[in-house]
Amino acid sequence: MQIVSYLIYLIASVLFIFGIKKLGSPKTARQGNMLSSLGMFLAVVVTLLDQRVLTFEYIIIGIVVGSAIGSVMALKVPMTGMPQMVGLLNGFGGGASALVAFAEFYHLSDVHSALDIPTSVTVVLSIIIGSVTFTGSLIAFGKLQEIVTGKVVKYPLQNPINVLLFLVSVAAGVFFVIDPAQIDMLFLIAGISLVLGVLLVLPIGGADMPVAISLLNSYSGIAASMTGFVLNNNMLIIAGALVGASGIILTIIMCKGMNRSLMNVVLGGWETAGGTGAAAGGDKAQKPVKSVDPEEAAMLFDSAQNVVIVPGYGMAVAQAQHAVRELANVLEKKGINVRFAIHPVAGRMPGHMNVLLAEAQVSYDKLYALEDINDDFNNVDVAFIVGANDVVNPAARHDKNSPIYGMPILNVDYSKTVVVNKRSLNVGYAGIDNELFYGDNTLMYFGDAKDAITKLVNEIKGL
Repeated sequence: MQIVSYLIYLIASVLFIFGIKKLGSPKTARQGNMLSSLGMFLAVVVTLLDQRVLTFEYIIIGIVVGSAIGSVMALKVPMTGMPQMVGLLNGFGGGASALVAFAEFYHLSDVHSALDIPTSVTVVLSIIIGSVTFTGSLIAFGKLQEIVTGKVVKYPLQNPINVLLFLVSVAAGVFFVIDPAQIDMLFLIAGISLVLGVLLVLPIGGADMPVAISLLNSYSGIAASMTGFVLNNNMLIIAGALVGASGIILTIIMCKGMNRSLMNVVLGGWETAGGTGAAAGGDKAQKPVKSVDPEEAAMLFDSAQNVVIVPGYGMAVAQAQHAVRELANVLEKKGINVRFAIHPVAGRMPGHMNVLLAEAQVSYDKLYALEDINDDFNNVDVAFIVGANDVVNPAARHDKNSPIYGMPILNVDYSKTVVVNKRSLNVGYAGIDNELFYGDNTLMYFGDAKDAITKLVNEIKGL
């Protein structure tokens, strides 16, 4: 039976690997999700058939309750709420790992089995990482849900306090490893780690949540892997390691997409970050702004041959993805080539824009990554910006004093005409004015994205 279990675990691991691989492309993402789900199903079934499982009553109750909650979330949570749900699920994963580590410790204590050093170490690590992930993810959820402020939260001695708390938890862990009978040390570690999770995520601004969620996802995987060592379960070790590694890789990719270090994001990002009003030191009154109404914008689009739509978080907030899809359909019926340019850190989670556009049934082959479309903006007649800000700010290319200097941006300003849909001239996350708004070839189209694009579509239909 053990050989069969190991063989099925191996098959499940291969399915996980291929699943992650296929998640790298929108065209194969559904297949990847199915492969990974099948791998997890096999792993769960084999684990349940393990001879160490003595009773199934509570397991069945847990499966029923968990499946019911998961089904409701999958059916009820809109695509615009996916970042919050992902953050919440990350937290549940970390919390579960910490609880399982506690449970296994008590189990070994009940059977009078002495904890060896490797098991003690992994129990401590699982509780630390799992607890940090749990509360950190709850704060991330709160920021995305606007229950907690999305601004950067800083306080005196922030970093020294965090370092001190971490060192205290490590010291408590050392005492526990030396003498596993010191149960109080485990509770101290858990308490400090729960507080540390809150303090580590609070300084991260709302617009950095894609990086934060990716990092917390990695933490949940590492916590699961540590718990696998506690339980001596190879499948859990492998699955956790895959999640941990892929999360770290994605985090690094996203940091490169902003030309910032991971430490800069984790320690609170830009000093000006999180603003929603006027730019610090900005003087909009002396800068010329040209705007258009729906009729004028419609004529611009109607005379174009190549249009690129750049979605941003503003599109998600306004839930305008379906209106954007309708705009693309109307333009295509007129023989206009329409493409979508996706910046790697647009939205509030990795792939946020892709998910929203997929929900609106925008064809995958129309979605282009920054590196695939940036060199073609010179050939674009109209670049339509829907709620994006810092990721299209030309200051990133030339202003060495700008906090976003060096960040890869979409070169929309190279287009013949740029139409920017925003509610106002308010700044983005970096807290700086966007030079694009005042460009010679830029026209501002003010208004709520969903309402403004619907009016635009109606005008185009009438031409």
